[in-house]
Amino acid sequence: MIIKKKNTWFKMLFEWRGSVLPQLLPRLLLLLLFSFIVVYFKPWLLQYNLHINPAIFTLFGIALAIFLGFRNSVSYDRFWEGRKLWGALLNDTRSLARQSITLVPDKEYDAKREKFTNLLIAFVYSLKHQLRETNSDADMSRLLPKEFAGQLKETRYKPILLLRELGLWVKDAKTENKIDSVTQLAFEENLNKLSDIVGGCERIAGTPIPYTYSVLLHRTVYIYCFLLSFGFVETMGWITPFIIVFIAYTFVALEAIADELENPFGVQPNDLALDAMSEMIENTLLELNDKKINPVTHHNNYFIT
Repeated sequence: MIIKKKNTWFKMLFEWRGSVLPQLLPRLLLLLLFSFIVVYFKPWLLQYNLHINPAIFTLFGIALAIFLGFRNSVSYDRFWEGRKLWGALLNDTRSLARQSITLVPDKEYDAKREKFTNLLIAFVYSLKHQLRETNSDADMSRLLPKEFAGQLKETRYKPILLLRELGLWVKDAKTENKIDSVTQLAFEENLNKLSDIVGGCERIAGTPIPYTYSVLLHRTVYIYCFLLSFGFVETMGWITPFIIVFIAYTFVALEAIADELENPFGVQPNDLALDAMSEMIENTLLELNDKKINPVTHHNNYFIT
């Protein structure tokens, strides 16, 4: 996710990085060419009455803008819910790491406490990889014992298995009388919150906006934009292509932004910066355990906190 300080109003007009304009440029150029062709054949179109009353586009454009606004609201809700879930992930992993330190203060338990922290960090990375459908083997091998990391290679829902290991750690601490039943309950409450976070992320990733709705809106936007030339060719002449492209940019860009935000866990420029957030969670948990943090590897333009 790209976060940049806002430039002056003039520089914002020419902002390129983080804008959807680069991916829309070929489509807008095609529309510009089509509009020039329509204007070139203006006499023939008027002769055979092949132009359209502009009032129709005004009425239809208002309805289309309302539908696009709804589509963007739905997509942004999904994006913001994903951000809140990852914010909760940061808070809950911190709480669990702190509990393992303050509620199990036995120095002899340091090695097992480090294991608990590594399980939490591995949980974060495994969730990121599951949501992006990427390979998590490198991170699991780095954070977990070789045997356990090997067992996870063939599993599909790694975060859930790691939650099980976290629960077993708490159970072992209770069996060894390192914690009491009340403390165990406090651990379990935060582990349940992690389970809710996984479920919430899976709900967003696994339930896209109905495809037929996206197809309908996509077709309507492009048909509307290509027909605009026939509505304004009579009154605007050679300036028509530039006006059409400007109007089309607004509608097409809104649809492209909605598509990009629909799945907030992807790798597009405006998706959530899961790499940076996972790295930040790892470092904050390491600091809680008085461990040396890893160097930041992601660019400052990406959202970290």
